Amino acid sequence: GASDKEIKAAFRQLARQYHPDVNPGDTAAEERFKEISQAHEVLGDPKTRAAYDKYGDQWQHADQIEEMQRRQGGAGGFPGGGFGGGFPGGGGSGGQSFTFEGDLGDLFGGGAGASSGGGGGLFDSLFRRGAGRQKGQDLQHEVTVTLNEAYAGAKRTIQLSRGGGAASRIEVDIPAGVADGQRIRLSGKGGPGAQGGAAGDLFLRVRVQAHPKFRRDGDDLRTVVDVPAPDAALGGEVHVATLKGKSLALRIPAETQAGKVFRLSGQGMPKRDGKGFGDLLVEARIVIPEPLTREQREIFEMLRATQRRERAGSSSEGAG
Repeated sequence: GASDKEIKAAFRQLARQYHPDVNPGDTAAEERFKEISQAHEVLGDPKTRAAYDKYGDQWQHADQIEEMQRRQGGAGGFPGGGFGGGFPGGGGSGGQSFTFEGDLGDLFGGGAGASSGGGGGLFDSLFRRGAGRQKGQDLQHEVTVTLNEAYAGAKRTIQLSRGGGAASRIEVDIPAGVADGQRIRLSGKGGPGAQGGAAGDLFLRVRVQAHPKFRRDGDDLRTVVDVPAPDAALGGEVHVATLKGKSLALRIPAETQAGKVFRLSGQGMPKRDGKGFGDLLVEARIVIPEPLTREQREIFEMLRATQRRERAGSSSEGAG
């Protein structure tokens, strides 16, 4: 009852699992791969699949069976349980034929019941024992990456325990834009299946380490930049480091207050849907020179005196 699409999908999955390149030196996997290829050769062709659906393991003898049935006027059908029929000799003189009475499963060496698909072999093991198959165990593993690795993507080699004391090492890709706590599913990388069942999945739980300069906010990044007091008052320019390792010039307008946030578009984290980047949000932190020189101190004293006179003038005007 499987569709052509389902058959192709099953073949691709099994072929990847048992391919000799994936299982070097594993003779059992190599033999399994041959069986899978043979099964796909039969079921992937509508004509041979129709023969298999009709005659089971005896699909290769469909022409002879149908010829026997034709000679008997359609009597007996298939599987045959005691019908007589002429079987073409194919060789010798005169194309001799003989009459066979019995079970076609015996005729073709499958034993009783083989003609109805119950004689074991490739298709019985690969396609007819679905009820006995068990998917392998899903495995969990935690990986830790830096924020820089979360930005650019990374690779990790991890060791997995697969039961019975067996262990294996596999290399996994951590995609760019991965977030702290995100779970990544790697299909077929878990425990092996039973009775030919599919392998389980591997689930990676990602932990992203804190960064000394950047804080993540969804797809955006946040950072703080020092702005000298004169530039904050009069306007100026500061340089902002990015997670890419570059430095960008940020224009500071006059009268910038502490805590003001500037947005640098596209300088944040890669978006997990692969469509662009978030932004970099830069908070201004006003800094005063330390220690102050005599000249700087005099300038600040003049500024303070000016502010006091302005406040005093405002107060007197309000009182009047």
